[in-house]
Amino acid sequence: MDYLKTVVPSQLVAERGSNLVIINPGSANIRIGLASQDTPVNIPHCIARYTNQVPKRTVQDQMLNSQITTAQHMEREKAYDIIASLLKIPFLDEEVAHNSFPRKMGRVDGYNPQSSRKETAFSWTDLYEKEPTSSLPLVSSTNEGTANESLDQHEGANSMELISSKPKLRQFICGEEALKISPTEPYCLRRPIRRGHLNISLHYPMQQVIEDLHAIWDWILMEKLHIPHIERNMYSAILVVPETFDNHEIKEMLSIVLRDLRFSSAVVHQEGLAAVFGNGLSTACVVNMGAQVTTVICIEDGVALPTTEKTLPFGGEDIARCLLWTQRHHQTWPQIRTDILTKPIDLLMLNRLKETYCEIKEGELDAAAIVHSYEDGMPAGSHKTRLTALSVPPMGLFYPMLLVPDVYPPPPRTWFHDYEDMLEDTWHMEFPRRSDISDGLYPSMNIGLPMWDSYPIFAARPKKEEKVGLAEAITSSILSTGRIDLQRKLFCSIQLIGGVALTGGLIPAVEERVLHAIPSNEAIDTVEVLQSRTDPNFVSWKGGVILGILDFGRDAWIHREDWIRNGIHIGSGRKYKDSYFLQAQAMCYINS
Repeated sequence: MDYLKTVVPSQLVAERGSNLVIINPGSANIRIGLASQDTPVNIPHCIARYTNQVPKRTVQDQMLNSQITTAQHMEREKAYDIIASLLKIPFLDEEVAHNSFPRKMGRVDGYNPQSSRKETAFSWTDLYEKEPTSSLPLVSSTNEGTANESLDQHEGANSMELISSKPKLRQFICGEEALKISPTEPYCLRRPIRRGHLNISLHYPMQQVIEDLHAIWDWILMEKLHIPHIERNMYSAILVVPETFDNHEIKEMLSIVLRDLRFSSAVVHQEGLAAVFGNGLSTACVVNMGAQVTTVICIEDGVALPTTEKTLPFGGEDIARCLLWTQRHHQTWPQIRTDILTKPIDLLMLNRLKETYCEIKEGELDAAAIVHSYEDGMPAGSHKTRLTALSVPPMGLFYPMLLVPDVYPPPPRTWFHDYEDMLEDTWHMEFPRRSDISDGLYPSMNIGLPMWDSYPIFAARPKKEEKVGLAEAITSSILSTGRIDLQRKLFCSIQLIGGVALTGGLIPAVEERVLHAIPSNEAIDTVEVLQSRTDPNFVSWKGGVILGILDFGRDAWIHREDWIRNGIHIGSGRKYKDSYFLQAQAMCYINS
């Protein structure tokens, strides 16, 4: 601790961060980087594998239901009208009647060179291996561990001339390139994590999911971080996992990290807790708004309160799909075939439009934009149009009936039969809150008694998803702490993280809606969302860096040999636990 008070933070990162890899997996994106880096590699969490299967499936889970029912459609229209009254814009049917004149839309084939970079079209991925520059084409095309493995690598040496001249399809393609493959090509896209859980279904067996996770992470380590297999035993991994993951899923990921990726040791941290450290806080209500899931959890003095956790089954991708529905309803979307289920490149386009034009503000919000059409490997077509009602889709966070989610089958019930908690035992902590003892709130409490005796035991997983809006979830989470002093502190310490947190106008909207959602009998009249000190996309990853660098004793770290030989057994003590000591280290580091 004395060393921490005197050391310069940059020096500490240089000393301890060069061999720490922080892995923060999400449903749509994965963030991986060395602790010594300022920002991680952030790429779509997906893989496209070559297939000669007939009939071919373009996307592994394209058979899932994406059609909304009549009841859902009516609820969506009702939610739109509620939002319209709040934003002081015309109602849904009123808008259509008012805009009976034709919209000006046209194809822009020449394309305006002065248009911003945000409006440039995506190009289809080059599926073939790069031409070898070496005079030994066979050697350069068979490098182990790359994504450019040849489909013909087992051919005999007598075909050297043919190999050097004939282009070969890549065996698999990861990241954004995987999303930009034409549906006509012989590839199948897989997303190993969906809605905050491993994407296990009848169409996507567990073994395939695990293999795909390993392939994606290994590709990033090799191609982006340049850490070959032979050097992995010199590195340790910090796994920053979403609160939605259950014990079985965390164990599978630990096996990938230790057994398959060959890291020497690993430790698990929760995203919510890491986010608090990433922003230099000790107490906050963390609202993590990802692409497919939104989670809420309260942190007090560096300790996660498990009973405050809320999971909402929507995120940024649902806002993007709502944007498409809104424009089609108002007849502002060009007459093109936009299908985000079978053409992932369309989802990339919609996400970019959402990030560029959608924000929350009163009054009508329109914008001239370029929409692109992508047809079966042909060059992208550009269509100029005027998008309307752009403040409505992000308001779906507060009125989720507007965001009708795709229906995904749950994993097999046997998947969740795991009675061991891989994360913190915050209700079995050995440290009472000193402030409560000194204030006389717990006069009979002695040092060493369980910290969270007053809290009910953590609910069994899988965790229940809430059917409420964002404001109600935040309010319910904070009020569940049961102490007015803590509630007031948390309502003034709301932290928004994740890509959706960058939405314009979201902070004042959250403050206003949460204040409205607090029951009138509660003595709370102030709500404040704290500004993030770093990019909301990377707060949890950065918190993982801090927690990993400051963990001196490494008592909770799991070593590769132990994991492969024994796994984790109840009572072994080898679990991640929140601790006041670790929190004190982080606060010392942040304040230095």
